[in-house]
Order: sequence, then structure tokens, then C-alpha cells
Amino acid sequence: MYFIDRSDAGRKLAERLTRLGTEAPVVLGLPRGGLPVAVEVATRLHAPLDVIVVRKLGVPFQPELGMGAIGEEGVRVVNDEVVRAAGVTPREMETVERRERAELDRRAHRYRGGRPPVRLAGRTVIVVDDGIATGSTAQAACRIARERGAARVVLAVPVAPPDWTVRLGPYADDLVALDTPANFFAVGQAYADFEQTTDEEVVDCLRRAAEARAGRADGDGPPPAPAEREVRIPSGGAVLVGDLAVPAGATGTVVFAHGSGSSRRSPRNRWVAAELNRAGLATLLFDLLTEDEALERTNVFDTALLAGRLADAVRRLADEPDVGGLPVGCFGASTGAAAALWAAAEPGTRIAAVVSRGGRPDLAGARLSEVTAPTLLVVGGWDELVLELNRRAQAQLVSCENRLEVVPGATHLFEEPGTLEAVARLARQWFTDHLAPGTSPG
Repeated sequence: MYFIDRSDAGRKLAERLTRLGTEAPVVLGLPRGGLPVAVEVATRLHAPLDVIVVRKLGVPFQPELGMGAIGEEGVRVVNDEVVRAAGVTPREMETVERRERAELDRRAHRYRGGRPPVRLAGRTVIVVDDGIATGSTAQAACRIARERGAARVVLAVPVAPPDWTVRLGPYADDLVALDTPANFFAVGQAYADFEQTTDEEVVDCLRRAAEARAGRADGDGPPPAPAEREVRIPSGGAVLVGDLAVPAGATGTVVFAHGSGSSRRSPRNRWVAAELNRAGLATLLFDLLTEDEALERTNVFDTALLAGRLADAVRRLADEPDVGGLPVGCFGASTGAAAALWAAAEPGTRIAAVVSRGGRPDLAGARLSEVTAPTLLVVGGWDELVLELNRRAQAQLVSCENRLEVVPGATHLFEEPGTLEAVARLARQWFTDHLAPGTSPG
């Protein structure tokens, strides 16, 4: 992969990271070269952008050898093995740290103009650089982000050497690189324009990101994500908990039925839900089982039980004043797809459309022939067994409009670049077509 410049690399990296937008991340760029990349990621994810100012603590007689690193807010990471092996004394360490701390403070003030750093406690943090060479600075940045309370650290770069995951895997929860060429010898080989980034450009990146976020808050740009509120769904003696998000002017509601071993906090379903919210559809993500029930594995595959819970959730929506009169669709993943189709076949459930992502519609059995709601089956091209099961299930959907869409290059979880985005586009189109005002439920 070849990049025109850092901005081009940032736009391409942002496409790979779009699904993280639902986690309300903070994007941290490593100055200086990481900022032009990071600003594109932050803009695409509608996330705050900040710098993570790191200074390496070099061994006094061999400065290129790092014996630790320092960050803002007094964060200090020391490699005791290097300190011992190099015989660095406490006084020598203090001298190096004092010098680097002064430079760190100067840069932080220059870049932010005195503003405090963005708080990271409890947040998903995406650390971005223009590439990985030795990885020492990125390692320190990830460790410092963790020290500042980040709940999850993602290290994302346009280019890295093939063995970078081995070296940096222990320091981040997720590692993302667009290209890891076998003949890697320098970060700059991936760029047509790799001119050094100046302090002024770093400041400009931070300013542009802040203005973009302010513009969205003022109504210029994509609307903000709707606030979620908790709803409680009585069902068969249990009380289930769900998260309902209703955008302004919603035209329909999509209820999510997650797959086995997942929950309403599934990052994939939440990412798709956010895309549906942007299309003007309300979403309800809820747990089909209580925590105690989920411990019994047979419940996870009890399609009749899950379908009953889903039908109760659909009926519960009629009591919500802002969505009670809207048509309802169901989005099912894995075993949740079977529950959605089973529920759609129940008389009086009033489900107007169904979308299955990597689903097991075959588990709905004989109920498939009774489904009248328009049904879209989405399967990964590399998910061969599930694809065949979906083809057989489609043949039994004899009472409804239906379509099978195969996403090329996707496996069961749609983890490959661009594949979950394809699912979201297909689901958005299907639901907006079939949940229009006045739609007659199946």
C-alpha cells in the first residue's frame, strides 16, 4: 500500500477504524508526524483529538537506547532491566528526566496553548502514529495511556514491520496496521510525501479537529448520536434490560437480537445501531437472557425462548410514547437471527422487516414458511457453512419478500476491513425501505 502523504494515510486508516466510533473513543496523535494522520481518524469517528506527548529517557552515554519514558501529568515509565544493565545511577536518571521533562512541558504547552489534556479515564483510546519503526515511542505512548486510566488501548498506524504485533502486542488491546510489507526498512518508504511535520502543523491539526467538533455541536455536519435510555422488559417472570436510542424524527424502530455468547454491549451490533440512528431509525439493544439464565448454555440455543423474549420486547415498545406508533424491524445476529424470524412468524407480533447478519435462520425450522415480514439474509463470502445453511433457509421463506446478500471476503464475524460497513449499508437500506411510515407489518 502506498500513501500520497500523511493525510491520505489518515483517511484510509480511518475507514479501517470506523466501527470504534460507537465506543466514544479519544484519538491521541504522537507528535509530530502522527498528528496529520490522527486528525483524519478523529474527524471520521467524530472523536476528540489530543496529543500524547512522550519523551524517551535515553541512557546518558547512549541516548538512542531508551531506559524509560515520561508523559504528562507526572506519568513515568522505567525499564529497570536497561537501567541495571547500563549501570545508570539515580543522579544520572534524575538529570536525564529533568531535561526531558522540561522539553515535554514546552511541547505540551506549545501544542495545546495551556489547555489541559483530554481525560482518558474509562475511555477507549486510539493511539495513532504515521508508522512504526522500532516501536519504542508507540510502546511508551500505550503504557502512558494506560497509566492515565484508559479502559482500552488501540494502537493504529498506516504501516509497520511484519513482526510489530510480537513487539507491541503486550502494550495494546488491539493493533491495527494497513500494511506490513515483508521488505520493510523505513516508515517513509510507504509515502510519496514524507516531509517532516512542524510544530505549527501539529497546532493546526488540533485546531481543525476542535473546530470540526464544535461545528457538529452547532448543527453543522452529522447530527450527534441520540442519547440512550434504559428500558425494562418483563418477560416470563424475568425482567430484561435494554438500551433505547431515538433520533429526532425517527421513522421506525429496529430491535436487535444478539447471537450466542454476546450481549447488548456487542461492539458490532452497537456500530450497526449507530449507523441506523444516523439514518433516522430508533434502536433497541437488550439482553435476551438474564445473567443467571445466560450461564445455562442450553438457554442460549433455545430458539423458542429467545423468540418469546424478542416478541415481548416488540410489544413493550408500544408503551414508549416516542416510538409506540412506529413500525418495528428486527436485526438478528447468529442465533439471534433464528429468534427474529421465529418471532416474526408469531401472529400479532407485528414485525415489519427482518435483517440477519451471519445468522442461523435454519434454527427457526418450520416457522420459516410462516414468515411474512420482508427478510434480508447477509452472509460473509468466506463463511461457507453458514452461507449454505442460509441458502437452504431462504428456500423455505415462501411467504415473504426475501433476498440473500453475500459480502465478499467476509468471515462469520465480519471482522475484515469494510465488511461490517457493507452490512450496515445493506441493513440501513432494507429497513428504510420497509419501515417507512404506513408500512404494514408482516
